[in-house]
Amino acid sequence: MNKVLRRVLTIIPAILLQALWLYLLFSVLAPWAPAINFALSIFAFIFVLYIITKQDEGTYKIIWLLLILTVPLPGALLYLIFGNKRTTRPLQKKLAAAKPLPALPDDTAPLYAELAGQDKRAAQTFRAVQDMTGFPLRPNRSAVYYPLGDDMFPVMLEELEKAEKFIFVEYFILEDGLMWGSMVDIMARKAAQGVDVRVLYDDLGSIGTYTWKNAASLAEKGIRVAPFNPLVFIKGTLNCRDHRKMLIIDGKTAFSGGVNLADEYINHIQRFGHWKDIGFRLTGEAVGNYTRMFAAFWNAFARNDPIPDAYLAPPAPPAEDTQDGLVLSYYDSPLGENAVSNELFIDLLSQAREYAWFYTPYLMPGDALLGAFVRAARRGVDVRIIMPGIPDKKLIYRMGRSFYPVLLQAGVKIYEYTPGFVHAKASLVDGVVGSVGTVNLDYRSLFLHFENNSLFYKASLLDSLKADFLATQEKCRQRTLDNIDKGFGHWLVDGVLRIFVPLC
Repeated sequence: MNKVLRRVLTIIPAILLQALWLYLLFSVLAPWAPAINFALSIFAFIFVLYIITKQDEGTYKIIWLLLILTVPLPGALLYLIFGNKRTTRPLQKKLAAAKPLPALPDDTAPLYAELAGQDKRAAQTFRAVQDMTGFPLRPNRSAVYYPLGDDMFPVMLEELEKAEKFIFVEYFILEDGLMWGSMVDIMARKAAQGVDVRVLYDDLGSIGTYTWKNAASLAEKGIRVAPFNPLVFIKGTLNCRDHRKMLIIDGKTAFSGGVNLADEYINHIQRFGHWKDIGFRLTGEAVGNYTRMFAAFWNAFARNDPIPDAYLAPPAPPAEDTQDGLVLSYYDSPLGENAVSNELFIDLLSQAREYAWFYTPYLMPGDALLGAFVRAARRGVDVRIIMPGIPDKKLIYRMGRSFYPVLLQAGVKIYEYTPGFVHAKASLVDGVVGSVGTVNLDYRSLFLHFENNSLFYKASLLDSLKADFLATQEKCRQRTLDNIDKGFGHWLVDGVLRIFVPLC
């Protein structure tokens, strides 16, 4: 429901504008049509130059140009509303006006020295992510990997029961049911005991599953709640959604991954076959990054109710050295100059020596990332991608499959999960570096949404990720050049569908 509504609300105004323009051009303005068309041609030429000279993903620019050249008025309008970063200024202003977070001490030098001593190339990657996002590298004390939402859910409930100071919840989708209802029951009890419980959810992401009435019921239970970027009318920030997923308890424990708070994510109900998703639990000083991520958004988008600074103090290091590798948790933003996760995945593919494996539900990479996959495979790296076997959105799935030929020709191995839908988002390179988070390999995640991701180095979590990937691959059908759809008709349909990638 919410996906359909979003597309209808996005496209209808532009179509009506084009229809109105054609009516005026062929009736009221007919005598001046040649002059008007000449003026519009000049305007279109300048508009195209503006897009070409912008520092943006090449394929993204080409798709917008095709859309504008195909349907000029709707295309230009949609670009001005959704494709131009200037339209994100309301979100930028809110973040800039929010109560600032306490400054962090610059204490990462010893960790980077340790990392550079083991792997200078990896140290460069982590440092680049830290410099782009402002989130620091931390020792990984404990990170537990969950191959299914079914496995993570009971642990989330156990940790909620332990809350003493605060519970922070931020998710793209909330939906009443067993999962969310069980969590709300515990959070309501905790709120009655004086625990500070706050819930931030994406209004458009939950538009078909969670209403204002549902949110009001949380407030009645003593739970603070705020929607991110509410859908009131069509606006330029409509495309910038909060796709982040995190549960933080007392600043000591954090959960994240692909799992939203709805029953299909724990296979309590079945949608699109078996739902394959992953997540993890993080403890120790590294949780501080997640607390700061939540606080930055809450302070900006929940009115006059900032997070106390005391909550943002990182947990003290354990008395004994329990370090299990390193971790850098960060969030991606469409408001900055850098598409951090896109650059990260390109970087990881460029440094892969033996293998580079990816989980993703959607596959629509830009030219730079697509080229990185191709180059890695061509130089002999074992590149694999696990995709869904049953799609949740058939058109989006078709767009993803349109990238199969070029990837397969280069030697990338593609697998589709036959039992159902894959919603996992992860990368693993040479068993040494990997990520788990909310980032899909598509335009929305890489360029338009707010996302969160955790990048690990030599953590035992990566061993669990590798074992899960191989186990999941056993349940997949491998796609090859011999068993994919080919021919002019498929090429033509795929090409047309790609024009609408920015709106999908």
